[in-house]
Amino acid sequence: MGKFSGVLIASDFDNTLVYTEEALRLGLPTPPMSDANRQAIQDFMAQGGIFSIATGRALPAFAPVWRDIPMNGPTVLFNGAAIYDFPTATYLYKAFLPEAVRPCVQQVLDAFPQAAVEIYHDDNNIHAVHPNDLTEQHVHLTHAPTVTAPSVEDVPSPFSKALFEVPCEDLQAVVDYIRSQPWSAGYEVIPSSEHLVELTAKGANKGGMVLRLAEMLGIDRRHVYCAGDHANDVPMLTAAARGFAPVNAIEEVRRLPDIHILPDARQDAVAAMIGELHKIY
Repeated sequence: MGKFSGVLIASDFDNTLVYTEEALRLGLPTPPMSDANRQAIQDFMAQGGIFSIATGRALPAFAPVWRDIPMNGPTVLFNGAAIYDFPTATYLYKAFLPEAVRPCVQQVLDAFPQAAVEIYHDDNNIHAVHPNDLTEQHVHLTHAPTVTAPSVEDVPSPFSKALFEVPCEDLQAVVDYIRSQPWSAGYEVIPSSEHLVELTAKGANKGGMVLRLAEMLGIDRRHVYCAGDHANDVPMLTAAARGFAPVNAIEEVRRLPDIHILPDARQDAVAAMIGELHKIY
């Protein structure tokens, strides 16, 4: 038992725990987690806390980095479509896309020929349809095995999520187009970076899945704290007892009611978050 027993931290990975934006843009290796963040997390866990990652990354994209992260809780993957326990290689919960999503994904590609889509599965397979330069950059960052498919119909089931990759200047148009379709009410449609749009099953978002994780762990919502930087983090930031965001977060996140702004992700944001929790507990 310790001062943080019964406390859960769920942190986003990219650009919150580790700043990866430059690696994505410039094709550089993913930088390591800072020593300050590592020490703070280890101290938090040593005092009874549970530290987990809630990421938009798929299983094969997060698998190369999870061993370097000091965490003792399961991981929320696929932007909230699954909870996975890496030490036992076991899915604890899945909320994948229905088969009816296939024509919807193809419709978006037909409307935006410049767009690509990566379709994620519950194993180590990712299929790319209409791959573009952004696809190549994303593969470099995540080191995830990717297979090119001629069409959405050629991609095997099940789909855990669909990730549209579009030029920055077209991202809002793609989001608006998807949300204007009558079928969009059955899905979560959330931008996760300046050129990525995530499509997951309705209710499969980081907020709902972090609360499900807390329930699995027997942790009261009053002791759930989340950190994130982008629109796909908003559901968990607003579901938490307190939401935290690094100063490099997008404006939508920084303007959330009651959000607590941390230093930049390159300046040990998560360590600063844990420092704030020391004041509370």
